[in-house]
Amino acid sequence: MLTFAAAVFFLLITPGPGVLSTAGVGAAFGRGAGSRYILGLFVGSNLVALAVVTGLAALVLSHPPVRAALLWASAAYLVWLAARIAFAGSRISFIERPAPPGVRGGIMLQAINPKAYAVNTTLFTGFAFWPGSAAAEIAVKLLIFNAVWVPIHFLWLAAGVSLRRLDLSPGAQLAINIVMAGSMLAVVGLAALAQR
Repeated sequence: MLTFAAAVFFLLITPGPGVLSTAGVGAAFGRGAGSRYILGLFVGSNLVALAVVTGLAALVLSHPPVRAALLWASAAYLVWLAARIAFAGSRISFIERPAPPGVRGGIMLQAINPKAYAVNTTLFTGFAFWPGSAAAEIAVKLLIFNAVWVPIHFLWLAAGVSLRRLDLSPGAQLAINIVMAGSMLAVVGLAALAQR
């Protein structure tokens, strides 16, 4: 069980679309918007876990055209989200400040997030520790997963919010938002390369 908890920690703490976008939303829109976004990510993450545990994800992702479509949908959404974050803190008059992504945006990201499926598949199909009952093992894994998932995402949100609180100049805030967005795009690029 401790090995599973350690695996959850290291798989979740590493930058991926969920935590990077959480920090970006915190930096661009603040704690309240970031908390709503985390709620969406949480719901979406648990829906992905449910899809993995029931085998639905394996069935859907076993078709290369569907897998490719999900990858492209994920990339398109992350590019869109990166653009919203990149320009949210700018005070350029011709760019309207966009609304934060919210709960629906978080759910949507997790539904098409390749890392969410990879992490959940790794965690729920490996690290067996309760051979007598698959249902009990899945329930315990879900509890451990969420007990680690929630604080990690709030730590990333706090990092983003702390950048916002520095009361930086508009140019510096724009630069930070662009770096956050660029980091998300780098993750998209790495995911695309991994699919080849």
